Amino acid sequence: MKRYIKLYIKFMKQYIKSLIEYKGDCILGIIGFLLVQITGVVFIKLIFNNIPNLEGWSFYEILFIYGYAQIPRGIDHVFTDYLWIFSWKTIVRGEFDRYLLRPLNPLFQVIAERFQPDGIGEIIVGIILVTLSISKLNLSFNFFNIVIFIFIILCSTLIYTAIKLAVTSIAFWVKFAQSYLFMVYQLSSFAKYPISIYPNAIKGLLTFIIPFAFTGFYPGAYFLGKGSFSTGILLTFIISILSIIIAYMIWLRGISAYESSGN
Repeated sequence: MKRYIKLYIKFMKQYIKSLIEYKGDCILGIIGFLLVQITGVVFIKLIFNNIPNLEGWSFYEILFIYGYAQIPRGIDHVFTDYLWIFSWKTIVRGEFDRYLLRPLNPLFQVIAERFQPDGIGEIIVGIILVTLSISKLNLSFNFFNIVIFIFIILCSTLIYTAIKLAVTSIAFWVKFAQSYLFMVYQLSSFAKYPISIYPNAIKGLLTFIIPFAFTGFYPGAYFLGKGSFSTGILLTFIISILSIIIAYMIWLRGISAYESSGN
């Protein structure tokens, strides 16, 4: 484990060094993502200009859930963005062979290919919205809540990564899986709002099949006092572990089914 951590830090330093050389593109990327996230907040504000609440949820409560959902999404974006490229490029071009030839875990190598600072924009927006909402709602965050918040953010991030990995692994069979990944990833937008406003079919999909609800709504509802500890924290933790195990099993099955471009 220490070896992989040292290697990842080494790869990350090399990538950050290259980003510094092109810091203009890096800064523009972060600003671009900041603007995209701000438009989402503006959309919510426009809705609440016409209605006092949405299914019993106030503006700042929804803003808290929206902000919370942005943080794990941004962290996942920063560290596992290369899975997007893998989903359309690596298998099609027969580039996976080089990962198999090295004496390192192939998944570690794929993830270590890129450190994507654009996701920092999502993290910044998320932290600002959560902080603002806590202030406006007069929520009490003691040391225990802060520790739980950090812990559950990591669990939610793991769910994002697991879903991305599971869908990306389809590329081992269909070669090009980016369209599937894009379609599934769009569902994460639903997790930024209370799932109680959606039909039962969407609730079930986001809770039991593609569990994006645990990356935003359920943990957010717990901190707002509108959800239970068992659902918002304990179940989120269990779902994160199960999700990453299942996703990694799909990945391993994909590797066993992989055929080099020369075959």
